[in-house]
Amino acid sequence: MSAISKLSVCSFLILFLLPHPSAANAEDVRLIVVKQHSGPVLTIRNDGAAGNKYGFEGGRVVKVGKTYHLFTSEMTGDPHWVKMRLAHWTSTDRAHWKRLATLYESSGDFTGKDQRAALWSPMPVFDPTNDRWNLFYVAYQAAPDTMQRWLTNHEGRIWRAVSDTPGWDGIDGPYRDTGIILQRGKDSDPWEGLQGTDSFFPYRAGGKWYALYGSAHTESLPISLWQVGLASAPSLDGPWSRCTGLNPVPMEPRFIENPIVAQLTNGMYVAVYDNHQPNEVGYSISEDGIHWSAGQHLVVQTGTGIWASEVRTPLGLVEESDGVFTLFYTANEMAAGKQPDAYGVTLTPGAVGFVELRVITAGEASAAKDIHRSPAHGSDAKSPGAGTTANTD
Repeated sequence: MSAISKLSVCSFLILFLLPHPSAANAEDVRLIVVKQHSGPVLTIRNDGAAGNKYGFEGGRVVKVGKTYHLFTSEMTGDPHWVKMRLAHWTSTDRAHWKRLATLYESSGDFTGKDQRAALWSPMPVFDPTNDRWNLFYVAYQAAPDTMQRWLTNHEGRIWRAVSDTPGWDGIDGPYRDTGIILQRGKDSDPWEGLQGTDSFFPYRAGGKWYALYGSAHTESLPISLWQVGLASAPSLDGPWSRCTGLNPVPMEPRFIENPIVAQLTNGMYVAVYDNHQPNEVGYSISEDGIHWSAGQHLVVQTGTGIWASEVRTPLGLVEESDGVFTLFYTANEMAAGKQPDAYGVTLTPGAVGFVELRVITAGEASAAKDIHRSPAHGSDAKSPGAGTTANTD
């Protein structure tokens, strides 16, 4: 594959989505599921998953040539959400996965002293200027929760690593840390809290780099808000500065985590993210990559295709062919007798699933909803497009 075609596929996920892109605006764009895979494709039962006690959560999938590359967090042991590995898996068909490498392993320290006690959210991003894959991930301190504070993951810091191998094939690494590029401190915005920086995803817009990053006031229970903000930098290595006047970004009124951004051929941007709603993920549209619309809902599990107790985190959009795109996501598997914990999370093993989708205009979405209304939602569908039928394998 030529460098130009690889750039269109992988670097910024330039997606060939809309039949008439010049006629669309942010309010017109809708994501709809056209096919739902009937079960998870990667679980703790897969070959290569030995030693992974609690499964998979978050990260990103990119496609280089014909190979899918999954960078994800493996919740390997106790303490839960603290003893972690960041792993690299590959697939050529989306359904069968091979574990390629452990990228990093956390210490699992539960005293609050180690800044790398828990590692999360590995995000591979290609830098065409330096012809290198970059890897951004979160490192937390960790300690037992108190009646007032959630300390399991706190004071998150964003680390940047760079592949030793140049070019697109350098996605396999090895990766070398270059240091912390964003953390809580004197430059933080008021909406950022004890959680520190809980996610970070950079993308190109307006001739520079921007990133959506997240935080929450976990110093006070119950936690009322999880929010995201915008930061910018002249290059991937920084320096990164918060866009304070635009923060927090108004995608969701209460909960948003781990947004991943893709740019469309018409110049618009789509962010997909965890919205903590049953059987769905959230998405937002931006015309310039800076100002974002209110979030919309995308149901990814319906009817007999519901296999998760909780849908968690989308892993980004991957272009396929004929206007179809794969959305991978992590979700907690369903298990009899398991109930949500105090934070509303059912602690069953995390797995990876996917759906196929298209991006259409609002008018097309309305027509689709009139013709194909899902029996799982009926007239109570929660959002535009939520009632469209999803075929299952």
